Amino acid sequence: MRIVSWIFGLIAAAALATAADARPAPHTTIMISIDGFRASYLARGVTPNLSALAKDGVRSALRPSFPSVTFPNHFTLITGLYPDHHGIVDNHFEDHRLGRTWDLGDRKGMTDPVWWKGGVAIWATAMAQGVTPAVEFWPSWGAGPSGRMPALFDTFDPNTSMDAEVAKMLSWLDLPPGRRPRLVLGYFFPVDEAGHRFGPDSAEVTQTVGRADAAVGQLVRGLRARGLYDRTNLIIVADHGMTQTSDSRAIRLDDHVDVRDVRLVTSGPLTGLEPLPGKDAEVAAALLGRRGHMRCWRKGAMPARFHYGSNPRIPPIVCLADLGWTIGTKAGLARGMVEKGNHGYDPDAPDMAAIFVAHGPDFRRGVVWPKFSNVDVYPMLAAILGLRPEPSDGRLSEVAGMLR
Repeated sequence: MRIVSWIFGLIAAAALATAADARPAPHTTIMISIDGFRASYLARGVTPNLSALAKDGVRSALRPSFPSVTFPNHFTLITGLYPDHHGIVDNHFEDHRLGRTWDLGDRKGMTDPVWWKGGVAIWATAMAQGVTPAVEFWPSWGAGPSGRMPALFDTFDPNTSMDAEVAKMLSWLDLPPGRRPRLVLGYFFPVDEAGHRFGPDSAEVTQTVGRADAAVGQLVRGLRARGLYDRTNLIIVADHGMTQTSDSRAIRLDDHVDVRDVRLVTSGPLTGLEPLPGKDAEVAAALLGRRGHMRCWRKGAMPARFHYGSNPRIPPIVCLADLGWTIGTKAGLARGMVEKGNHGYDPDAPDMAAIFVAHGPDFRRGVVWPKFSNVDVYPMLAAILGLRPEPSDGRLSEVAGMLR
């Protein structure tokens, strides 16, 4: 009897092993952010690869979080928190408690994990729950309880082409099963760079959009060659859009307030300033409310839809320019601070809308979804990866209908 039981045990074990082998492997998810890719760029006729993914998957547009600039929104995409809540409140800001300034130009300083403690990145959650992530150039660092980055991680290098980035991501998918990532985050920057330099209406931007699309096509071909295409979710997003700007649409702070009474923290479409001691009343009287092509608020009185104004890193007074206008001092504007294209404006402005295309086994096919907030990307990622998400401002219910 013991021999018979042993034989039946072997048969049962073999059956279980066969059943396990027959189960499909978990889906891989690749999310690439194309910085500054305005949602309407898809209509320019130079994106055959992205357009094919959109037609066969889900196409929508993302409403960026306020302010509609790069680092706050990239951190929002992977935490589901508004910038007011995760603490990366602008591309440049001050933290008086730390006695330090954060700036996107300070590559060494901004990678200090102390800045990123306000949110837990999706890759940190993945690592904690046994899902291997890989990060190629994503503009966030050290987010999570440990402050560690994934083992598969490349620091941003502006000299690396989009094609080379795709090759690196594909090489990660060639790793043995124990090391192969199931979540890959990638980042392309040239579309944003061209938008600032030449303006979104330029031929140069259209050409760069075409190059980004070609890199996506390279990724699709690489997945097909590896037999991974049908088992991979591809999500293409952006942090914000882009609008045309010019020197002729400049707002001079000097025309509204004595600039000797304020300390300028940031300038541009979104401008933050701090009245000097004893000057609060004068500055408030001069700036608060509608002033030509800008509107200024005390930080705690900003419109609720911006979800912005409570974080201590936000300056006491915040001014927002109308779409296409730039705020600065006469001295700053004289130095040529106005680019041909910019962002940072009201997130509801159509030009600020960012691309969203999703395709793969966890997404429905042929769906055009209404524009939605980028905080909702995080719970969607957690759902398709099978992760228990951290608390966030995002709501899965807002995007569940695009999932299978």
